[in-house]
Amino acid sequence: MKLGVIVIQVLFLHVFLFLGVALKELIPLPIPASMFGLALLFLALYFKIIKLEWVEKGASWLMAELLLFFIPSAVGIVNYDEIISLQGAEIVVLIAISTAIVMGFTALIAEKISGRKRSEQH
Repeated sequence: MKLGVIVIQVLFLHVFLFLGVALKELIPLPIPASMFGLALLFLALYFKIIKLEWVEKGASWLMAELLLFFIPSAVGIVNYDEIISLQGAEIVVLIAISTAIVMGFTALIAEKISGRKRSEQH
């Protein structure tokens, strides 16, 4: 039963991805279609068009399995000898720094959200 709910919620999240693709066709900005979809999802949640419970378990599962989505690109990098060169080392350092920044901001935002949820429950 729980797996079915997660699958349905992930499919529902994909609806926003497809809406983002359609919006990208209408608005030719240099922004990925997935970001348009994410903005639409945010607006739908913010204006209470959809309820958080409708996507929460699916989104949590996707976040928990996020690392799996990066494995193919990480494996693909080893096919390039340039990554070992000086320029490659600079790229690796840049990736490491940007990853640390993203992880830090994600942790801060998650902490704020979980703190807000805790204060709402009490």
